Amino acid sequence: MARRARRGTNLAPLPRNNRPTVLPQRKRLPHEQPPWVPDDALYFITVNCAQRHANTLAHSQMANALFDTVAYREKLLQWKVHLMLLMPDHLHAFIVFSPFQSIKKTISDWKRFTASALKIDWQSDFFEHRIRNQAELDEKWSYVLQNPVRAGLCLNPEDWKFKR
Repeated sequence: MARRARRGTNLAPLPRNNRPTVLPQRKRLPHEQPPWVPDDALYFITVNCAQRHANTLAHSQMANALFDTVAYREKLLQWKVHLMLLMPDHLHAFIVFSPFQSIKKTISDWKRFTASALKIDWQSDFFEHRIRNQAELDEKWSYVLQNPVRAGLCLNPEDWKFKR
């Protein structure tokens, strides 16, 4: 006998094991810069490694190699990175992007290169947020610097050496 849908909802009946048969899908973020946003807008970016809870990024050899790729792309005028902080399985950055290439293409190309050259297995996509005012910048900047402290990786933000 089929079970009835739950009252007051338009959901289908639950399977007998009470687990949904279709899992929610992650939405793709557009990463498009609206035309009214100034070319020198600052963005807060987060990029995750595919394997979470493993130290992929926070060791000297990898950090130096990643920071070299960042500096190289700065010389190409693709971006200006104001802060990049590496955690073991993700990174945070504050970046002003070139107006001549989309944010999505800039980050995707960099991820593709580092995946190939440095063997980093990144999650698909990334998170970006445009910084709109000084209060928001202060809040996000503090969040990023405190991230290794909150994770128990160091006692003071100044002690974390995996930042540029």
